[in-house]
Amino acid sequence: MMEQSQHDKTRDDKAPPAPATAPTTADALLARLDAIGVAYREHRHPPLFTVEDSKTLRGELPGGHCKNLFLKDKKGQYWLVVALEDRPIDLKSLDKKIGAARLSFGSAERLWEVLGVRPGAVTPLALVNDRAGQVKLVLDKGMLAHDPLNYHPLVNDRTIALSPDGLLAFLRDTGHDPAILDFEE
Repeated sequence: MMEQSQHDKTRDDKAPPAPATAPTTADALLARLDAIGVAYREHRHPPLFTVEDSKTLRGELPGGHCKNLFLKDKKGQYWLVVALEDRPIDLKSLDKKIGAARLSFGSAERLWEVLGVRPGAVTPLALVNDRAGQVKLVLDKGMLAHDPLNYHPLVNDRTIALSPDGLLAFLRDTGHDPAILDFEE
């Protein structure tokens, strides 16, 4: 076996992984929710790219509204942190709380390769595309007190509302058992 030079290792670390399969579509995701008995309510709207867009266009949509951070640590571990939209999150202290090594935001290319979504459509529901189990999931404990919870179903021109129990059932069905963190501590 040939030994790689440090230059080759660095280049390999930056190359996006080849996708194992095509990402799940929004309609296929909703069919999966139906198949496992997770109730949801779908809302269609213009594309939303930021929390501010969502706040402006949501109207009276009830429930918990969330932000989703796709992160990578210096050891190459991917993380998806899902919290209430107005929850302050300090990346410099978050790494210690979750057992990560110096967190930074994952690139749009990695987001597509690992979770099969584009920026603006990041959601815990995208873990359906993490068939290799590359992503560790962290949920905001305070978020789970809201019913329903609102997330994009892999695209940013729809929102689905589902119960916290429904979200947890779906995540476990994908093989992702979340760490639940109290961000208020």
